[in-house]
Amino acid sequence: MSDAAAVHGHGLADEATKRDFLKLVTGGAAAIGTVAFAWPLIDSMHPARDALSSVEPDFSPFVCGAGVTVMWQGKPVFVRHHTKQEIKAAQGAPLARLIDPQADSARAEPDRAQWIVLAGIGTHLGCVPPGCKAAGLRGDRGGWCCPCHGSQYDTSGRVRHGPAPANLAVPPYAFDTDTKIKIG
Repeated sequence: MSDAAAVHGHGLADEATKRDFLKLVTGGAAAIGTVAFAWPLIDSMHPARDALSSVEPDFSPFVCGAGVTVMWQGKPVFVRHHTKQEIKAAQGAPLARLIDPQADSARAEPDRAQWIVLAGIGTHLGCVPPGCKAAGLRGDRGGWCCPCHGSQYDTSGRVRHGPAPANLAVPPYAFDTDTKIKIG
C-alpha cells in the first residue's frame, strides 16, 4: 500500500468494493427505471376487457317502435323493435334508389324482421346519429339522421340522403331467445 493510500485509510481492495457497489446500484436503478417505463407501454397493448366480450341485452319490455343504444366493444349499437309499418317500408324500399343498395332481408333476419341491430357509427365521419328514442331526430325515413352532416338512414340503417357513402354496419349478433340478443 502506498503512503498516500495509507494516510487516507484507503486500500485498493476498498476501491474495488466501492466501484462494485456503485456499479450494482447504478445497474439496479437502470433496470428498475426500464421496467417502470416499459410496463405501461406493454400493459397498454392488452385488449380492453370489453373489446373481446359480447353483450346480451334482454328486450322483452320493448314496445313496437322503441329502440335502445347499448355499448359493445366501446361502440354504440342500435337495437330497434320495428312496427309493422316500419317493416313494410324497409322491405319495400326500391333498391335502385339507394346510395348503398342492400335488401332489408340482408340486414335483418327475415323471420325476425321486427328487430334491427346496427352499429351506431355513421359512415361519413364517424358521428353517432341519434334516433333510438321516439322523440329523437329520425330524418325523412324514420330511421336515423346525423345532424352534423345531414346523412339520413332509413329504418333498416341504409343511407338514403347525404354524404354518407355506406349503410350503417350490421354487427355480428344472434338471438338466444325471442327477446334476448347476443351481440358479438
